[in-house]
Amino acid sequence: MFKRIALFLATNLAVLALLSIVMAVLQGVFGIRLNNTGGLLVMATVFGFGGSFISLAMSKWLAKRSTGAYVIEQPRNETERWLVDTVRRQAQAAGIGMPEVAIYDAPEINAFATGASRNNALVAVSTGLMRSMDRDEAEAVLAHEVSHVANGDMVTMALVQGVLNTFVIVLARLVGRVIDGYLGGSRDGAPGLGYYVIVFALDMVFGLFASMIAMSFSRYREFHADAGGARLAGRQKMIAALQRLSQTYGESTLPKQVQAFGISGAVGHGLSKLMRSHPPLEERIAALKNAPQEYSGGRVVTR
Repeated sequence: MFKRIALFLATNLAVLALLSIVMAVLQGVFGIRLNNTGGLLVMATVFGFGGSFISLAMSKWLAKRSTGAYVIEQPRNETERWLVDTVRRQAQAAGIGMPEVAIYDAPEINAFATGASRNNALVAVSTGLMRSMDRDEAEAVLAHEVSHVANGDMVTMALVQGVLNTFVIVLARLVGRVIDGYLGGSRDGAPGLGYYVIVFALDMVFGLFASMIAMSFSRYREFHADAGGARLAGRQKMIAALQRLSQTYGESTLPKQVQAFGISGAVGHGLSKLMRSHPPLEERIAALKNAPQEYSGGRVVTR
């Protein structure tokens, strides 16, 4: 756990440092100033999208390091050979490049996909999944993760997060200026301490609403990955896999950066449900049961 926290902090500090250097160059070379709306928009876009896409570019490396995943380059046994062959077959059916296939040590039944593009991805399964699921159920889980890749969910989530980050940065500072001006502000017209306190508070409030929007999209995207998994592996296998998950459902131990792309996610109730990346399993199972009969396995419709 300490290793994961240290890696998370180090990565975010590195991203912040890089973005700060970019902003310094924009200000020093191009003369962009943050005390006007145009400069604010540039700064918000750099930080809003920059952080999202740097994280996306580093996602496979971070996932491997934070989970300790072992990438199967040459299968050492029949189980590893089956994993690689299954993912290869599903990737071909989905029309994407062959992802890296990995196993990570965790007691929970889970798997995740990540990567910067449809042709540069990683699909990983937990040792708990391999111990607890039969081949049909595991095949459906792999199909769910391959569908995330085929649907371009990692890139789409990065775009959504970038837009939301930019919106939060700009709105918090524009509203902060108005409130600070109404309260009197500093005597020389420059932002005072009060302005920065207001902006900090607004960043928290607007960031909370932005997270709700991002998680709403994440839940919507899970239904499509389930549907894609049903097309690739068969609806009954996908339903059986989700039913197996419901027997051992709990908090995910996956690192934050890949939790949204796991087959399993934390359960929420009431308002906390708005901050969850996954919809309740009973809703996902019901959606598959009510889906058209075309979900018989063997193909996937990408978006």
